[in-house]
Amino acid sequence: MSDETEPGEGNSPAAWVAVIIMLAAIAGGTFAFWFDLPWLVWTCAGLVAVGAITGAVLSKLGYGVKGPRYVPKAHS
Repeated sequence: MSDETEPGEGNSPAAWVAVIIMLAAIAGGTFAFWFDLPWLVWTCAGLVAVGAITGAVLSKLGYGVKGPRYVPKAHS
């Protein structure tokens, strides 16, 4: 069923860093919205964009799934 040479979908340092940044920004933006802090909501929205850019930059630097600096882990 699965091909052992397939590295996975987004299981790389670049993807993990991007998702963690964006997840923290979305959580912070949700609380800011709840506490009626529009400046913080927009700041967190900007951080979501920063997370996406960070993931793309790290991928270009070789930390993506097909990058030379990525070392896949064996799945059990």
